Amino acid sequence: MTFLDMVNEVLVRMRETQVSAVDATPYSSLIGKLVNDAKTQIEDAFSWNSLGTSVEIATVSGTSEYSLTNVGQKFQIIDAINRTSNIGLVQIPFATMNRYLQFNVSSNIQGIPTYYNFDGVDSNYDVKFNVYPIPDGVYTLRFSVTAPQVALVNDFQVPQMPSSLIVQNAYARALVERGEDGGLGSSEAYALYKAMLSDYIAMEATRTPENMEFIAV
Repeated sequence: MTFLDMVNEVLVRMRETQVSAVDATPYSSLIGKLVNDAKTQIEDAFSWNSLGTSVEIATVSGTSEYSLTNVGQKFQIIDAINRTSNIGLVQIPFATMNRYLQFNVSSNIQGIPTYYNFDGVDSNYDVKFNVYPIPDGVYTLRFSVTAPQVALVNDFQVPQMPSSLIVQNAYARALVERGEDGGLGSSEAYALYKAMLSDYIAMEATRTPENMEFIAV
């Protein structure tokens, strides 16, 4: 389903007239907000395979700090490798990285980057990370992550999450916003959503057994 399709699915369940654009009416615009809220909640519930992506960073000789771009701040690291050297990158505690870098400023130790650690955000609000040893040349570092999709704004955007889950969650939210009106209660609708979410996660987990734990929402 597209963004517009999902909004209309919720409108039908609320016994409202369907629209030709998400922002056609104040109420359809509200439902659009609830659809995006639902999408975000579902994305946060599990490391969904459909949210998987990868980012490659080319190092610069003598530079230890880089930014992980285009994944926002709500991402999960699945794997990190140094493709150039064919080795895995090991994430270490902040204090360990800080001492590696600070204690070796004067000696200027450089080599093949093997360790990394996240350290704040840059001016674009991308997450920064340090590597050690400080690169002695150009290395391609590849981070495999799961990262949420940006908010839906275009009527014809398609979510990366199961649309049926988004619709059911948004419907429950719409019932809460309106109050009980003789139809399905908001608590019943949310219970149905949670059952559907559990089923989807159970199926997803068979494809990614390393992600068996999830956050109940």
